[in-house]
Amino acid sequence: MSQTDSLVEEVVEKNPQEKHLSDYRPSDYTISTIDLVFDLFDEKTKVQAISQVERVSESVTPLFLFGEALTLTSLLVDGVNFTDYQLVEDGIVINNLPASFKLEINTEIDPVKNQAFEGLYKSGSAFCTQCEAEGFRRITYYLDRPDVLAKFSTKVIADKSLYPFLLSNGNQVDQGDLENGRHFVSWVDPFPKPAYLFALVAGDFDVLEDNFVTKSGRDVKLALFVDKGNLDKTQHAMVSLKKSMKWDEERFNLEYDLDIYMVVAVDFFNMGAMENKGLNIFNSKYVLANPQSATDQDYLGIEAVIGHEYFHNWTGNRITCRDWFQLSLKEGLTVFRDQEFSSDLGSRSVNRIANVMTLRDHQFAEDAGPMSHPIRPESVMEMNNFYTLTVYEKGSEVIRMMHTLLGEEKFQQGMQLYVERFDGQAVTCDDFVAAMQDASGVDLSLFKRWYSQSGTPQVFVTDHYNSDSQTYQLTFKQKTLPTANQKKKLPLHIPVDIELLDVNGNSIELAPGKTNRVLSLTQKEQTFVFEKITTRPVPCLFRGFSAPVKYQYSYTDEQLLDIMSFATDEFSRWDAGQSLFNKYLIQNVKALNAGKEMTVPIIFIDGFKSILVSETLDPSLISDMFTFTSENGARELFDQVDVDAINKVRGFMLNEISTQLHELFVDTYLRHNQLKAYQPDIDDIAKRKLKNLALSFIARVDKELADKYVTEQIASCNNMTDHLGALNAANIGLLPCRATVMQDFDDKWFENGLVMDKWFVLQASMPSDDVLSHIESLFEHRSFDFNNPNRLRSLVGAFAQTNSYRFHNIDGSGYKFLTDQLIKLNSQNPQVASRLITPLIQFNRLDAARIKLMKAELNRLLALPDLAVDLYEKVTKALAQ
Repeated sequence: MSQTDSLVEEVVEKNPQEKHLSDYRPSDYTISTIDLVFDLFDEKTKVQAISQVERVSESVTPLFLFGEALTLTSLLVDGVNFTDYQLVEDGIVINNLPASFKLEINTEIDPVKNQAFEGLYKSGSAFCTQCEAEGFRRITYYLDRPDVLAKFSTKVIADKSLYPFLLSNGNQVDQGDLENGRHFVSWVDPFPKPAYLFALVAGDFDVLEDNFVTKSGRDVKLALFVDKGNLDKTQHAMVSLKKSMKWDEERFNLEYDLDIYMVVAVDFFNMGAMENKGLNIFNSKYVLANPQSATDQDYLGIEAVIGHEYFHNWTGNRITCRDWFQLSLKEGLTVFRDQEFSSDLGSRSVNRIANVMTLRDHQFAEDAGPMSHPIRPESVMEMNNFYTLTVYEKGSEVIRMMHTLLGEEKFQQGMQLYVERFDGQAVTCDDFVAAMQDASGVDLSLFKRWYSQSGTPQVFVTDHYNSDSQTYQLTFKQKTLPTANQKKKLPLHIPVDIELLDVNGNSIELAPGKTNRVLSLTQKEQTFVFEKITTRPVPCLFRGFSAPVKYQYSYTDEQLLDIMSFATDEFSRWDAGQSLFNKYLIQNVKALNAGKEMTVPIIFIDGFKSILVSETLDPSLISDMFTFTSENGARELFDQVDVDAINKVRGFMLNEISTQLHELFVDTYLRHNQLKAYQPDIDDIAKRKLKNLALSFIARVDKELADKYVTEQIASCNNMTDHLGALNAANIGLLPCRATVMQDFDDKWFENGLVMDKWFVLQASMPSDDVLSHIESLFEHRSFDFNNPNRLRSLVGAFAQTNSYRFHNIDGSGYKFLTDQLIKLNSQNPQVASRLITPLIQFNRLDAARIKLMKAELNRLLALPDLAVDLYEKVTKALAQ
């Protein structure tokens, strides 16, 4: 080997290589069954895996099985010891195998040392697993890829006194006692599944049991397993599960298929939850709730996540992904389904607004950053980096656009055909679109570009009204800017849901009995003509956010106020208010940079005054109308981002609103501060939401009155929502009582990690110049655990994501702080590190000084000799901008 060849090999080995969708090839082997036996011990868990393997390729090729952090103790083929294999860095290569054989692999693993929380690990005193995306290879050597589906049986053996509950996928078929105080439980999952859906849990829990009778009359046992002492916090999760099962039968005609459905809550978990077949493992924050420890948003979040994981039973489990590039096949579709579930059970407009806030504040930035990718990516280095807002949230928007184009009836016909065609298979996004197209008769060939094109489309809208012919024209031009991974962009099929308002604010009929119309924008430039329009209308564009785009139309203030007051679509009302706020935010940034005075006109104040005093609008919608663009979202309004100016202008505008409407905020607070017994129902949630929003605005300009209200509310409240609402106001206004009420909360709740996460978020988001030194001191707090992903997200993640101005301090201290934590996490939990790094890599529109500082920290990471591939991918792509 030449010196050059040696160097190339060294570089290839050091620098992870991208995997490409175009390189997909079916496996040369398949596995029809796998029988697992786990003998659980903290340091030396023994795993026996017996698989029935078939070669499907015509040529005799070696069998490669993935494996990581495993100790191989024996390997047998058809019951005979087999030695013709090589252990390699990421698995094992087995040579000279017959066409069909039984493979037995025995391994040992160390769950206690597994701080990555992938594969089998200890969460507190319990064993649990996380196998998506590629965690099963930390359990045994296996074809750990989603297109290999096998029927799993699992026998779990453990100390009975320590681990009385031994759980796995499917239905329980056997149990019994063994010698030395040990026992076993056996499970069989009758449905073929990929290894990423495998799950195992062993521990001692409190259990809430219930049942659900399916529409065909099958009685399904339901069980929630939680840490001892938390049984009183499980009822809402169980109610949410039963609602999910009923809703999926009624809306999608999908029925549960096993005899038991189990949910286990664990404290140490990298994700929100995992849909393992029949045994969902959840981050405890999405299971545990009672009025004293959980907020209204916690209740709603639990309902949504419980629903999401249950809905995966069909859209993800029974039909799964052929490869990880197809991740949005299951996640985008299931996010759409959980959003529809929440909307059907609660307020459709409020849920829609929350979803769009996430897109505008975070996903749009991802689309414009170094990790920009289509919802079906073309390449990746680390599969865990696929779990993005683009794949999930934008993926659900693509499904929603299909629903908009097809309508509910044809969409459901498409879903039925999809299930009939592909049940028990691993398929692609193209397969899903084909089912929708075949069932509906709607041509989706152009629409499929949404799956392969990255970036957020921009739509520029102009109009023309001809009073003589009484015709109104809307002209749309679409453009998608080049992104990190794609330079050339093509026109997309964009559904534009519109409503036209006349001079009196009434909706104009656009078809018999219909006041809205969905336009199909399919060209780079396209004009639509409306006839018999007697006066110049005000267009409500992209009703319900009918497409994930940025759109521009030169609205006057009066037109925006008309939409805020009269649009039949409540999302459009909210969106008009956001547009009005953003319009003056942009103008004031320009004024500030020009040395001119910042202003907010009276028409602006009067418009929001009319919203605040409305007796017809839902209080939750009123609250959303006053929840304006975050600093992160505001950055998406500018080609060049001025961090300091955005912070100053946004603060000025919020203070102006607080000052001008002070008396109304006080009145609103007092009127909605009358609730007695806590109920997490939709009406009471809306009233608490508006009351606490009003309190936050009072805290901005009247510290004495706010201080009084905060202390009184904390003293008298009977629920966590109002307690956190008061703390949030104290935090926003840096009120005199802040230190006392924060310490009192700490003293009361320091032993409850999930509650303290809320406290850490407040500390991290404190609008104070010394917040960073305060955060660093909290690493020594009695409730903080650097090894717990929830604690890290609540303190480190909240600072970097929500305290944007101070994270981007021009001295670079925020960047250095985050990088220091990433270095610690690099070898311990790179998956969490990869999630936390996001604010450090989205710098392409910042000023030169900040870009230089951020790149310096990224280079510090790149210099690490053992930089994990999760971080390496993001760091190198960011530095390549």
